[in-house]
Amino acid sequence: MSLPHFYQIIDDVTWLERFLPLGLEVVQLRIKNKPAAFVRDQIKVAKSLCDASNCQLIINDYWKMALDEGCDYIHLGQEDLAEADLHAIKRHGLKLGLSTHDSAELQTAIEAEPDYIALGPIYHTILKAMKWRPQGVAKVSQWKSQLLDIPLVAIGGLSLERAPEVYRAGADAICVVTDVLLNDEPEQRLSQWLALAAHTRHKS
Repeated sequence: MSLPHFYQIIDDVTWLERFLPLGLEVVQLRIKNKPAAFVRDQIKVAKSLCDASNCQLIINDYWKMALDEGCDYIHLGQEDLAEADLHAIKRHGLKLGLSTHDSAELQTAIEAEPDYIALGPIYHTILKAMKWRPQGVAKVSQWKSQLLDIPLVAIGGLSLERAPEVYRAGADAICVVTDVLLNDEPEQRLSQWLALAAHTRHKS
């Protein structure tokens, strides 16, 4: 499948009311360390809002809830993948995105036959502490050459200024969190990303 060239991660559905009117095409709901009931409510609201705006919703980690609520896309880290029932996920037709950080994880991800593979962090990121050093742009090209038809999503420390080089290196999509969510003007920043992604799409 093809992904839009830009992909936003949010940590609460309140962002959707601000971002969906701008034309956001794909968003991941990533909630950590919250009660299950809270997460389920967030998923329900996010699905309703995204369905109404023709935006692809991706649920991070909570694949069982995603199934229960009729979502069609999940994203798993490597630890989550090891614990998930991949057969049930595929049997129910859920699309799957996977995180990778090194060659061993890349091979594990490829064997799972996902709908996209994310590589990160490309640059230093403030989002969370990571045991992996920044991958660098050259790794994007290396990864892409091994993925054949699987889309590659670049994540980690990305900005508008760094984006063109990452797209040229072979990333099919760029995913950001803090570059938009921590910006003084999130809507304006998101609009800039969407414009860049549209420009990249027209050139490809």
